[in-house]
Amino acid sequence: MALNAKFDSELKAAIEKLKQDRVYKRLNYMASPQDARVQMEGRGEIIILSSNNYLGLCSEPGVVESGVDGLKRFGAGTGSVRFICGTFTIHRDLEHAIADLVGTEASLSYVSAWNANEGLTATIVEQNDFVVSDALNHASIIDSIRLAKAITKCTTAVYQHSDLDDLKSKLETAKSARRRIIWTDGVFSMEGSIARLPEILQLAEDYDAIVAVDDSHGTGVLGATGRGTAEHFDVLGEVDIITSTLGKALGGAAGGFVAGSASLCDMLTQRSRPQLFSNALPPTVAASALGAINHLEHNPQLVQKLRDNTRYFRAAITEAGFKPLPGETPIVPIIVGETATAIKMSDMLLDEGVFVTGFGFPVVPQGQARVRCQLSAAHSRDDLDQAIAAFKTVGTKLGII
Repeated sequence: MALNAKFDSELKAAIEKLKQDRVYKRLNYMASPQDARVQMEGRGEIIILSSNNYLGLCSEPGVVESGVDGLKRFGAGTGSVRFICGTFTIHRDLEHAIADLVGTEASLSYVSAWNANEGLTATIVEQNDFVVSDALNHASIIDSIRLAKAITKCTTAVYQHSDLDDLKSKLETAKSARRRIIWTDGVFSMEGSIARLPEILQLAEDYDAIVAVDDSHGTGVLGATGRGTAEHFDVLGEVDIITSTLGKALGGAAGGFVAGSASLCDMLTQRSRPQLFSNALPPTVAASALGAINHLEHNPQLVQKLRDNTRYFRAAITEAGFKPLPGETPIVPIIVGETATAIKMSDMLLDEGVFVTGFGFPVVPQGQARVRCQLSAAHSRDDLDQAIAAFKTVGTKLGII
């Protein structure tokens, strides 16, 4: 039977439209481990300034060796879902370590942070519940709420980014709801801003609400020892639910988790569809993630190195004449205005040996196109100076500075 030619033609037309609109994504292939500098096919050595490898653990020998050991001990895969064919002890050990890291009673791992968010909302929400979400929350939170609403017919609302008066107003309208859930990112990935967590927790107490925080860009990054947004604000142990990723600061392999009370994690084991119908994390990934957590625990200075690199880069790039959004996280968005400028700047920086991605509308608001820089503890001062020099060269050519 022949392929559907009409369907393929429609796809090609849609792809061509993406190219015309200058939002088509091209993949760059790396031939070495993720690190401060990588070997990129066709370009040689490149400085990476667009990775979530915040602590440089993707290529940390001990973390890699942990994954190799996990592969040898437990094999390549799990064979089925956890309750059908058994749960490997490495998953239990990892989940204990995660809970200890983020300050909760228990945790449950998933094959991705997306699955963790998706599995959480639809499991804990019922028909007469109310879910309210920050306007700049990650797409995985947005889709998880949409899915829960489609399944349960719960009520949902969106509050303006970090506008606690608006959040309070939304909660006020939901006093009759059976359960109120506040969903927020800990660190907002496109802005680099941090959720106003203490005030959110106070509102949750005032309105008997549950707080769920996706800390994917906070875990391993914020707090004196990298325990996340809660540690940053000295409210460790006070957040009802924390979701996060194992694929960024914690080794960069893959996977995610939900952390909270033991009863929450037990209910997710019983009812969460991504748990019930998906294989668990490959053992090698669970082992490398556990190795990353152990490495962070014994090397908290990595968090300070990340913070120092962030301050240095932000100060230098501002002094050069660029306009990064204010903040203290290693996400440093440099606003350039138009989408075409952001994409052109990204291309020119790659020609200068620096890989960093430009974002424009509709990912960010019209006129707020940006080049989003992400710092790592793995960056040396020479790496940063070379990147800053490239920014000055390209910024001058484009008339930005």
